[in-house]
Amino acid sequence: MKKALLLLALCAIFGCKTDSKMPAPIEGYRIVGEAPGVYNGIRVYLNIQDQKGRLWATDTAIVVNERFTFEGDLETPHYVELTMNSTFGTLPLILEHEEVQLTLDAKDVSNSSISSAAANDALKAYNKTNTAIDDEYDTLAEELKKQNSAETADPAVITKKLAQIRERKEAFPYEFIKEHKDNYWSLILIDQMLTSRKLEVTEIEKSFFSLRNDLTSSAYGQRISEKIAQTKFQVASLTATEIGQHAPNFTAPTPDGASFELYKNLGKVTIIDFWAAWCGPCRRENPNVVKVYNKYHDKGLEIVGVSLDGNTRQKAPKDAWVKAIAQDQLAWHHVSNLNYFNDPVAKAYNIRSIPATFVLDAEGKIIATNLRGQSLENKIAELLD
Repeated sequence: MKKALLLLALCAIFGCKTDSKMPAPIEGYRIVGEAPGVYNGIRVYLNIQDQKGRLWATDTAIVVNERFTFEGDLETPHYVELTMNSTFGTLPLILEHEEVQLTLDAKDVSNSSISSAAANDALKAYNKTNTAIDDEYDTLAEELKKQNSAETADPAVITKKLAQIRERKEAFPYEFIKEHKDNYWSLILIDQMLTSRKLEVTEIEKSFFSLRNDLTSSAYGQRISEKIAQTKFQVASLTATEIGQHAPNFTAPTPDGASFELYKNLGKVTIIDFWAAWCGPCRRENPNVVKVYNKYHDKGLEIVGVSLDGNTRQKAPKDAWVKAIAQDQLAWHHVSNLNYFNDPVAKAYNIRSIPATFVLDAEGKIIATNLRGQSLENKIAELLD
């Protein structure tokens, strides 16, 4: 059922359609394919990747007389991968408002030939160079495994070369974009780079704004611009809440509607405790936090509870919040915007799950994070005993 719903959502993006006997003016995308040696009834797919790298079909065509056709609506160019039943390999493609002609290789789809506009030519050139870099790295890595062999080069030399290839691999997308500022593949590549594990958002932003204006100002370009801004905010939040940094100051409402500012209420040591009335692990941890507070409050410990109540399942989130404070005997400062994980304080601290804690010194500098149970008490004892 979930898969069916996902496919429906994907089709809403691409407008899934089957072969059309009467070609219409190209307002979306069209792929006219030849499939020499492929039997009638074999299916060909256009796929996109989800966040876990799995392929999901967004459109399907059937081979008839060694030919097939894809047509569909298209708001902005999209990166897809073409596959065929019972055939090895995938063929990367960029769908644009144009007709793409291709001839499938029945043994390996990745070896198929494409006749289309500049974006697919750039994609093909990019993948060719990228693959060559990977092959060079793999060859050297295999050589390093044989370092006990008398014929093997000095392992230190190979290791240095491997590091150089990694650097070249990381620099290649930026160099490619620099040389292809007017190509839609560069725009799609930037979109893909924003999901990279080794994210260099500042460099990605520079590459984006180096592109031709009609690309950055397009609907797709504007979406990427917004994604860059969101990513920069997330990266800044992560950096701002690292140990050694001064904690982001915030002002938020208390249960009685007053305004509470963090930096005006710092103790010798302050714990910021992100929790919620609906959070089982938080409620189970509360007795330990109460114990620490009662033991060290007179020595200068302050606690600020930031509630992430306000999810859609709560009919009266404020009532639940206030009730939980009373039930768990949480006799410290409390604030909440009652907006679940969209709470601006939670966003400033990049909170993705709760409970979450930050321990601050008297100046507001973060000195520990995410301590619970005995570890939390030990840290506070270290600071105040």
